[in-house]
Amino acid sequence: MTSRLRELIQQLGEAIHESVIESEHIAGVVQDIRKHGFDVLLMLEATIGLNEVSAKETTEDANSGAEVGSEATPFTQNDLHFLRRLRISVEGEQENGAEVDTE
Repeated sequence: MTSRLRELIQQLGEAIHESVIESEHIAGVVQDIRKHGFDVLLMLEATIGLNEVSAKETTEDANSGAEVGSEATPFTQNDLHFLRRLRISVEGEQENGAEVDTE
């Protein structure tokens, strides 16, 4: 694993953490629990799996619009769905057949 890939995985972890702590929905539920007389300790574990793709698959992904900057992302549609549920967007991802503008 390259140092750049380690850095990107670290950034993904930080993005997931930020999305959880900034979630109004999570904050609201935590407040409701506290109103019932309990303190909340929230510990989440995220497992990030990476599968190296062949040059052909990388080319197909690059042509499908799933790109970050000039690099094709190794994300499957399931990966993108998971990230969207965590309110993490990937620049250039396609949703419902239309490119999403993340700027």
